Amino acid sequence: MPPVQFEGDTHTVGFLLVPQFSMIAFAASIEPLRLANRVSGKGLFAWRTYSPDGLPIAASNGILVSVDGAYRDVGPMPEIIVCAGVDVTRLDHDALIAKLRRLAFYGTSIGAVCTGSHILAKAGLLDGYRCTIHWENYDAFREEFPALDVTQELFEIDRNRFTCAGGTAAIDMMLALISNKKGPEIAALVTDELIHHRMRDAGEMQRMEIRARLGVAHPKVLSVVTEMEENIEEPLSCADLARRGGLSPRQLERLFQRYLDSTPSRYYSALRLERARQLLLQTAMPILAVGLACGFVSPSHFSKCYSDHFGKTPSEERRGTGHRQRQQLAAAGS
Repeated sequence: MPPVQFEGDTHTVGFLLVPQFSMIAFAASIEPLRLANRVSGKGLFAWRTYSPDGLPIAASNGILVSVDGAYRDVGPMPEIIVCAGVDVTRLDHDALIAKLRRLAFYGTSIGAVCTGSHILAKAGLLDGYRCTIHWENYDAFREEFPALDVTQELFEIDRNRFTCAGGTAAIDMMLALISNKKGPEIAALVTDELIHHRMRDAGEMQRMEIRARLGVAHPKVLSVVTEMEENIEEPLSCADLARRGGLSPRQLERLFQRYLDSTPSRYYSALRLERARQLLLQTAMPILAVGLACGFVSPSHFSKCYSDHFGKTPSEERRGTGHRQRQQLAAAGS
């Protein structure tokens, strides 16, 4: 492979790293650009990285990444990508939001990987655009930004805004960018270098099919679990679930016990509580509103169910504490 030659038409992409950013999403975004240069033998792309203060910044896995400058140093360039990760809703993004708004004013195309979509939404830069976010953050994101056109697809490119779910979905979004900027032939060569097998379309869904997720092939079990996942806020009774699945309540009980080692009611409750946990950790919704959004009409019942399942109350979850931790400390001191 000949050495890469950087030319005047090099396309520069800026990466704005947020504390606790997702390393896999960042690497999946930047490596396709490097490989585009490699397979072409030309400097088709260049990239610059930025942190809040210009100092090395830690990803969510604890690895420190050196950067080229601080947010304040970012100037107009063709594309800017915000890379975020865990705890995105708990951090102060005011300086970043102000910079993004200025860049948008100058016509920069602005994108995000993983939970970076949340920062773009806070900046008002996704108003009127299709967007997406990691499936784990989808419900909380919809609760906080109900007016946005949010999908659960791998990535969305809508005019000069582009977002993706994070993880390896960033590869597919960047392949689409490479194809658009430098041609499908280059994108195909990069795909091959990545051993990615094929470029996934934007319209493909993020999550594995429910059959693969559960490791269950029984169609009636899958049908009932799908009904459960689609009816969190207003839970269906076991009788209604059985009827929709074409089963008797007794048959439903037997199938869940056989294939999922659980009763339908216990499995359904766990789904709702997992949704509640996501909302507690990812939004500022009042605890009562979280309970209602997950089908618990009584605050006391919600608190008891949550505590039984997770070992901490909803309010303790928000504070990052729990009675199991206290019990462990007490046991250690006894």
